[in-house]
Amino acid sequence: MKRRLISLFMAVMVATCSMTGCGVKTSQKENTESGYGSGDVLSEKKVGVCIYQFADDFMTLFRDELKDRLVEKGISEDNIEILDSLNNHNTQVEQVKELINDGVDVLIVNPVNPSFAKEITDLAVGAGIPLVYVNREPDGDEEDRWVDNDYHVSYVGCDARQSGTYQGEIIEALGFDTVDLNGDGKLQYYMIEGDPENIDSQYRTEYSVRTLKDSAWKLECVGDEVGNWHQETARQLMAKFLEEDKDIEVVFCNNDAMALGALEAIEADGKVVGQDIFLVGVDALEEVIGCVLEGRITGTVFNDYISQSHSAADTAINYIKMEKVEHYVGCHYVKVTTKNAQEILDKIKK
Repeated sequence: MKRRLISLFMAVMVATCSMTGCGVKTSQKENTESGYGSGDVLSEKKVGVCIYQFADDFMTLFRDELKDRLVEKGISEDNIEILDSLNNHNTQVEQVKELINDGVDVLIVNPVNPSFAKEITDLAVGAGIPLVYVNREPDGDEEDRWVDNDYHVSYVGCDARQSGTYQGEIIEALGFDTVDLNGDGKLQYYMIEGDPENIDSQYRTEYSVRTLKDSAWKLECVGDEVGNWHQETARQLMAKFLEEDKDIEVVFCNNDAMALGALEAIEADGKVVGQDIFLVGVDALEEVIGCVLEGRITGTVFNDYISQSHSAADTAINYIKMEKVEHYVGCHYVKVTTKNAQEILDKIKK
């Protein structure tokens, strides 16, 4: 099955690519056969962008970098329209329709719910407008459809399984004896998930734990709650759970915003990360990297919004220019601990 081959190829890519390198799952025919683009001046082309919600800290970084890259490559800022889908799939679908009616030359969509990407794909394909999905990956069947029908549709982003694996590896590297604070031979962990219907959340939840199980660690889940990516929600969940005074040795958070919320509750309870509990997130927000350097958060995983957004902009422009475009452009996560936190901080501050 194509999806299995894709997963195998991604595993090879993870092992061989550099921090900002990108790889390819599968390619499509030259766009010169499609009739997209006309070779006109790029500044005259229109780009429509839908972001699942502006309130997401990571997507704020992403969309700002995306816009800068599009302008840098020759798109007029006046011809870039970026819309907030307010975390509502129906709203996003209506926005896509509006952008199509406005005559955009290419669409870039950060889907509210990747499981329903087919509806957006069909709208774009039906209108003859190339489409680039970013950050939240549609499922394998949907991606196979692009290949089988030679649709001008691509995905640019990271494999969320890798981010979950890296969370587990950050904890594993500490050593079981270090993490088993109560000495009972088991790791008690608390999981704070993003959106349980989101594939990134599902993979991060699954693979962070699977990594430790594969290393023969004995685990006990003492709690698994939904924080919906929100800092304040995570703070409330963590505070409430700490009141129950159960053993918690590791807290896994599906993103950094929730890790910051958990940290607030942990410190308010008088506990110290690295001594009384361990805490990991995903995204490598600047504030969280600072906390890693201070030892207040055990580690995070850099969700490289710079390479992702640049690759998304470049892919969209390649569609406009009728150049060869891949159906899948995969970028890679990076583990962030005290060993490399300053390097990552310097990278995102450039």
